[in-house]
Amino acid sequence: MTTGDVDSSNARMVLVRIRAALPSLPPSERRIAEAILSDPVTVAGWPVTRLAAHCETSTTSVVRFYRRLGYSRHQDLRLDLTRESARETFEHPARPAITGDIDRDDSLPDVVAKIARNEALAIADTAEVLDPAALESAVTAIVAARRVDVFGVGASAVVGLDLQQKLSRIGRTALNWPDSHSAWTSAAVLDPKCVAIGISHTGNTADTIKFLELAATAGATTIAISNYAGSVLAAAADIMLITAARETRFRPGALGSRIAQLMVVDCLFTGVAQASYGQSMEALRQTYAAVHGEHLGD
Repeated sequence: MTTGDVDSSNARMVLVRIRAALPSLPPSERRIAEAILSDPVTVAGWPVTRLAAHCETSTTSVVRFYRRLGYSRHQDLRLDLTRESARETFEHPARPAITGDIDRDDSLPDVVAKIARNEALAIADTAEVLDPAALESAVTAIVAARRVDVFGVGASAVVGLDLQQKLSRIGRTALNWPDSHSAWTSAAVLDPKCVAIGISHTGNTADTIKFLELAATAGATTIAISNYAGSVLAAAADIMLITAARETRFRPGALGSRIAQLMVVDCLFTGVAQASYGQSMEALRQTYAAVHGEHLGD
């Protein structure tokens, strides 16, 4: 992002922008970002000198950090943090405060409330950052494709399987690859009539990056689903679908990221089904009948 004044109407995106910037920040600025994300309510009340001292860095690093986010003044960043904290408290009054990460001494009801809050906010934030034009391009590419190959590692593999199964339910030829070598060999023989979708929360998963790069070399249209628009995976893709997950210290990369990715997958699937509505509805009817043992009849 470039230096300048951020539109105050985008105050709710300040924490999303900070999370998205994390992988590319130098160590001193990363400490600042992590301090804000861990307790934005408290940090919003700190002047530059207090924040710099807390993060064991210089006031110059703090200035570089808020300018990187698009703010010309530190007080504007503080104001947006206050607004965002107030908004989230208002929208989720019965849930833990914005600072509520999962702690060792939390009760199970606390854990349930915090996970529910983080996942609800991950969906809401993803809805804000998901580019409708990019989504439409991805839908158009899949509708026109003779085959769709999907690949992800770990928690992202679960999301990839979900997408493959959804597309298969509406009569699309979709393949999800369980291991890297299978994915790479498949990607290498794709063609311009194919689509390859790589899913990675960080966008830096080497196996998934190679999958998209091989698919691109073969001529396929490539789609990335990731939390970071500036990631290597995003750079390898023709179309970028961005998520805005909120991770906790327990199982990072597998809680908020998965629910945000599934939300994008649901939007993608629904768009494809709408684009071929009659065919998709008939396929859904047939597949439902097959699973539930019903006659297709009238």
